[in-house]
Amino acid sequence: MSLLSEIERKARKNHARIGLGIGKISEKLIKSAEAAREYAEVVLVGDEKEIKATGTELEIINSKEPSKKLVELLVTGQIDGAVRGTLSATKTLSELKSSLNIKKLYRVALLETADGRPFFLAPVGIDEGNSIEDKIELIRRGAEHFRRFGIEAKVGILSGGRLEDKGRDEQVDRTLAEAELVTKRVCEMGISAKNYSILIEDAIGEANFIIAPDGISGNLIFRTLVFLGGGYGHGAPVLMDKVFVDTSRVGGHYTRAIMLASALKKPEI
Repeated sequence: MSLLSEIERKARKNHARIGLGIGKISEKLIKSAEAAREYAEVVLVGDEKEIKATGTELEIINSKEPSKKLVELLVTGQIDGAVRGTLSATKTLSELKSSLNIKKLYRVALLETADGRPFFLAPVGIDEGNSIEDKIELIRRGAEHFRRFGIEAKVGILSGGRLEDKGRDEQVDRTLAEAELVTKRVCEMGISAKNYSILIEDAIGEANFIIAPDGISGNLIFRTLVFLGGGYGHGAPVLMDKVFVDTSRVGGHYTRAIMLASALKKPEI
């Protein structure tokens, strides 16, 4: 099965209760939430009057502070997972960190190339994955999360140049050395990983989890693919016990993000 097919299958099976944060409202946003009903029980969190005006029949939880309410519903277990939707990133992620007493968030984005090849990418935040330990932790958490989908991670680790470029530039040399070390340590942890140097075009053909050299380059890969290259960004799960999928407010389509959140629901013990 393909990566997306397996996630879809898991989402349909779980059919979890997923809250979607509603800030700015559009017809596209509401239609995408309604389309996600095949994957989840969707709950809209925001201004009830404004949401009702769209004519949707989805459940609405009214709040003048939807960022706070969405996180509260997640923390208290009233929803199985949350999707940021069109809420402020700063407010919502800050609320998530303070409510769960988390100092640092780790995210991994589910992307799809213009020709339909899905893969996960990290780091995607400019302040994420900027050390060897950070990258290893991202990979460890990512591999653990993929098992919730029933998928084993195949990690493709990138650097700033080809292996034969060593000696051309100090910064490139550092990324080459880091990629070698990260690959070695991740393999020692029992996770399948390969160093592809700068050859992302080769990595995408074999790996399902691409690791950029740092947060800035990861963010640029994401933006180039999604905003310039005709690809798609389906959401970025936060790698923690609770299910929270971060989203961009630019695209306005949240069906896949809701699907991701539903697929990540942990089984009842």
